Amino acid sequence: MDAVFEATIQVLLVFGPRRLTTTRVAERAGVSVGTLYQYFPNKQALFYALNERYLEALAERIECACLAQHGGPIETMIQALVDTYWKAKTERADVTRALYQSVAEIDNGPLIEAFGRRVDAATTAMFASSKTVVENLATVNLTLVTTIFGTVRSVFERNLRPAEGEAVRQELISMCVAYTAALGTPPAGTIVETSLASQERG
Repeated sequence: MDAVFEATIQVLLVFGPRRLTTTRVAERAGVSVGTLYQYFPNKQALFYALNERYLEALAERIECACLAQHGGPIETMIQALVDTYWKAKTERADVTRALYQSVAEIDNGPLIEAFGRRVDAATTAMFASSKTVVENLATVNLTLVTTIFGTVRSVFERNLRPAEGEAVRQELISMCVAYTAALGTPPAGTIVETSLASQERG
């Protein structure tokens, strides 16, 4: 199956989504069209599976990165989240570019919703474990995640030079750290004692 997905990416990059055919994918993957049809009856099914596979792997990477930061300072959490998503989008730019092309052919709403739920659960749990108390955590988390993901995608789509992209990455981290600091929470690393009773009320 790896060969089929890789072939789909390569054909997408050469021909685009409209001119991609299952025959071309099968030829590039070195399998028969009949074999391909057993799993993917049309190119839309192939695009859907390609995006599902990618988002599943991306969600797992984010979950692992968040879990590794539990209990740490919030600025380190932010940097880890930025770096993980940044690397996922840029380490194989051809894959990212092909996926952006393929979504025009499918309804990937259910995939995005499932991905969002996993990411929100992982990042919220990570920020909740910080020694910094964050009020309105759900809203703060949503703001951080949408800011980070949106900025990274914009950098990719604008095809910035490496130096420009790196400058934006650093500024993105600084901006998100400053945002959390402006919420009126204690500095990262400061232990805030909260009584059990107040935790239960929250």
